[in-house]
Amino acid sequence: MASTNDSGLRLVWVYPDLLSTYGDQGNALVVERRARQRGLTVHRVDVRSDQPIPTSGDIYLIGGGEDRPQRLAAERLRRDGGLNRAVDNGAIVFSVCAGYQILGHEFINDLGQREPGLGLLDVTSTRGEGERCVGDVLADIDERLGLPQLTGFENHQGVTHLGPTARPLARVRLGRGNGTGDGTEGAWNDTVFGTYMHGPVLARNPQIADLLIKIALDVNALPPVDDRWYEALRAERIAAATQPA
Repeated sequence: MASTNDSGLRLVWVYPDLLSTYGDQGNALVVERRARQRGLTVHRVDVRSDQPIPTSGDIYLIGGGEDRPQRLAAERLRRDGGLNRAVDNGAIVFSVCAGYQILGHEFINDLGQREPGLGLLDVTSTRGEGERCVGDVLADIDERLGLPQLTGFENHQGVTHLGPTARPLARVRLGRGNGTGDGTEGAWNDTVFGTYMHGPVLARNPQIADLLIKIALDVNALPPVDDRWYEALRAERIAAATQPA
């Protein structure tokens, strides 16, 4: 696991120029704010696609994007190698949608070809043949993570299949999640997490942000903070998702 020291929590937002189409940069804002609320010093670095990925970060965040930027991001991340080296050093990665697919073994790119991923998660993504997965999602997060119900918004054509070493991040109650029909949503293994949820997902699920911080600090609990705004947002989105059409 990653650990912080006197230099503070090191937060890396990966390729905001390519992978920030759906407001997922809000995830970086939430992690940064919740760390600062606990009195932590946060050093945030936004790394553009023409810059090297630093290997000394504690938490790396990757967002969603369109098909061509996703291919470009995968090519540059493979060539750079910094994210893989950071994970080897114990860093945490939280990825969304296109970023989630990039962390796997391969996905289908904008040219209709198989594009190699980074192999940080044991998942493989294909292009779905049916309707696009769009709408609110409610799901029960893997009980080993000790987190409340997941709420988010999915918007993807991809279908992601989990291999034997990837654990489902959650099991859907509402929505389609990974799109495989098996009820899974997202995947995780050790310090690497992937999900299709936008929202941004960490604003809807601040406890996930706290989990990332706890792993980085190697602690079991964090001091409490004022969650009234987050809980109001969660309650509103869950109520909206469960209301009859």
